[in-house]
Amino acid sequence: MRSGILAFMAGIWLLQQQSTLPSLLWWSVPFSLLLAAWITPLVFGRRLLLLAAVFAIGFLWAATLAQWRLSDALPPAWEGREVTITGTVAEMPRAADYGTRFLFEVERTATPDAIVPRRLLLTWYVPRKVTEGVPPVLHAAERWRLTVRLKRPHGNANPHGFDYEAWLLERNIRATGYVVEDNDNQRLDNSSHRPGPLMERLRERVAEHMRSVLDGRPDGGILLALTVGEQNAISPTQWQVFSRTGVTHLMSISGLHVTLVAGMFSWAAYFLWRRVPLWSLFVPARRIAVLVGFIAALAYAWLAGFSVPTQRTVWMLGVVAAALWWGRQISPSRILAAALLAVLVADPWAVLSPGFWLSFGAVGLILGTSVGRIGTASRVWEWGRMQWAITVGLTPMLLALFQQVSLVSPLANAFAIPVVSLAVTPLALLGAVSPWSGPLLLAHQLMAWCMVALEALASLPDAVWQQHAPLPWTVAAATIGVAWLLLPRGFPARWLGGFAMAPMFLIHPPGPKPGELWLTVLDVGQGLAVAVRTAHHALLFDAGPRLGEEASAGERVVIPFLRGEGVGPLDGLIISHDDIDHFGGAPAVLDAVPVGWMASSLPPRHFLHGKVAHSWPCRQGMRWSWDGVEFSFFHPDVMTMAEKTNDNERGCVLRVEAARGRALIAADIGRSTEEKLVAHYGEGLAADVLVVPHHGSKYSSSQEFVAAIHPRLAVASAGYRNRFGHPAAEVVRRYQDDGAVFLRTDRSGAVSIRFVAGQLEVRQWRSTRHRYWNEPVQ
Repeated sequence: MRSGILAFMAGIWLLQQQSTLPSLLWWSVPFSLLLAAWITPLVFGRRLLLLAAVFAIGFLWAATLAQWRLSDALPPAWEGREVTITGTVAEMPRAADYGTRFLFEVERTATPDAIVPRRLLLTWYVPRKVTEGVPPVLHAAERWRLTVRLKRPHGNANPHGFDYEAWLLERNIRATGYVVEDNDNQRLDNSSHRPGPLMERLRERVAEHMRSVLDGRPDGGILLALTVGEQNAISPTQWQVFSRTGVTHLMSISGLHVTLVAGMFSWAAYFLWRRVPLWSLFVPARRIAVLVGFIAALAYAWLAGFSVPTQRTVWMLGVVAAALWWGRQISPSRILAAALLAVLVADPWAVLSPGFWLSFGAVGLILGTSVGRIGTASRVWEWGRMQWAITVGLTPMLLALFQQVSLVSPLANAFAIPVVSLAVTPLALLGAVSPWSGPLLLAHQLMAWCMVALEALASLPDAVWQQHAPLPWTVAAATIGVAWLLLPRGFPARWLGGFAMAPMFLIHPPGPKPGELWLTVLDVGQGLAVAVRTAHHALLFDAGPRLGEEASAGERVVIPFLRGEGVGPLDGLIISHDDIDHFGGAPAVLDAVPVGWMASSLPPRHFLHGKVAHSWPCRQGMRWSWDGVEFSFFHPDVMTMAEKTNDNERGCVLRVEAARGRALIAADIGRSTEEKLVAHYGEGLAADVLVVPHHGSKYSSSQEFVAAIHPRLAVASAGYRNRFGHPAAEVVRRYQDDGAVFLRTDRSGAVSIRFVAGQLEVRQWRSTRHRYWNEPVQ
């Protein structure tokens, strides 16, 4: 059973790595394998054929559900067009500074001939002008008629970055968009009668009650996350503390919390049922306790949004409840395997979630190091051994997924687990469902004291180990090493497991050689961020846009890329000019990565100057050399900085020249600056690679500028379906007519360019790591 379920999971995982979906005619393969297993006389051969059949069934089961889910799509012809729809607010809306974000389930499309997916992720933006009013307050389960503009699922595509399109697919969200201000937008009904939205309304009311009691207290968002799964209520600063201390798993509704709730209700039911002997004659108290505990776990999981960790725990508890009800004994490993099967059958995209691997991995490590061991030990020793097993056992997975591991995690979990699980969570749940404020306020106070200790640990300089993304074979070797290292005492040479883990830390991904230049135009949406690397140095040109009050491309794109590629300190940071889509991600980068110096055309009193030790203006003629690669600023000159011109025309223009070719990064300059550059440098502007000025705006890339540079490759950094229409069609044609290959990050993802071995190597991330749910590269 267990090996078959692992084979089923392996088949599902393999399907999620495919660039295209297989034909459903391949369903004949597992049936053929089952037939062969039935007629073969060899026991070993029969087992191999059965495992192969189960593997194929997992692969094709995931493919079948994917075909069905992808068929519910928004046609490209309906992107960006106004559509009137009727439906239900399917989940608890989330308010932000820019508006309200909510999941909408479509019941009917009023626009003739329009084809709209069933589940949409919409945003009702706050108008830019106060006179236009404010969006209405939305509630879960309400029915609305809305006029919307939609687009197909699309996210930034970068190495080591978050796959937003996969996240949408897993949640069956097949289009995103926003509500258009229209007089026909109106609430049709205050409440739907379907169970899913009604449960969301219950979650919303519980959250509203908690907010009214907590009244903006700083750690109140943590209590919301522990009760109704509202993880957005936790601030980015708090998430950073939890990440550095390794207690992130406690701040969401994990299996530990669900099991605790089930145990509390089970014990209460057992205690009360035994008080009435007549009841026990009909149904034993143990059976009632099991049933009540499972129902409580299921209710709590639904209240929490039924995430992967809660699903795993509910199915495990369901298997245990069924076994106890019927008087059967099932080994813990079989219970875990059954829960794994239930999760995968219901959600084959769960294998794309880090939470899936971490939750099942942690439980597997606990079972492997505590069940079936000979001898007895004190509870303190057992607790310490379990923390050791989880810390060491999850290290390969954490480094592969996040490129960091908390070194203070065992100490932080030693006090955080009992405080959060045994005190804060029960009190928060009691306060959430009762009219008294005392339990919630006490839970908040306990959490506040816990946060003081966690913040002290997080502030330690060596609290976290961060490194490059390990190569796949080193992760596999480390996993084998962990298994050997955690064998029971008595097995010889367990220390050899540490040697198997060493390559994961010591072997770095390949980097540039002396004289080589690696340049990556990151996909940051409507903005710019370019990573420039030589053999022993690294430079970041711009850092992408700010994405809201507490998010930016710096933390979501740039930092994961730098960390994953093994780039430690940045030698330099160039901020081309004072536009939010160019410097918006810089604060996050400066907070997370040591930076040697910053050059910019920012105003003297700009706040970024105070975040770096050495800062100076970029000026025409400034030059330096790294590892045989020459860097020089072509703009701005002193006269430009003295003139009252716009920020774009002051932008820093950088040329990088390696032995194998030249690259020019032109920021957001317009035609007037282009004319100056052509007049001053003439043929000296020529470059093999050009990062197109101003994202391909029609007010840049003049015919004379393009002809002077004559690039082999032109790259425009632009957002998908951006409101400016970048890059302009006439600009694209201009470069193509000049003989250049024109790439754009909204279609190609991050563009990696390497000047190596006498040639130009170009990789488009959407092509390199294309998956069946991604739009094809155009």
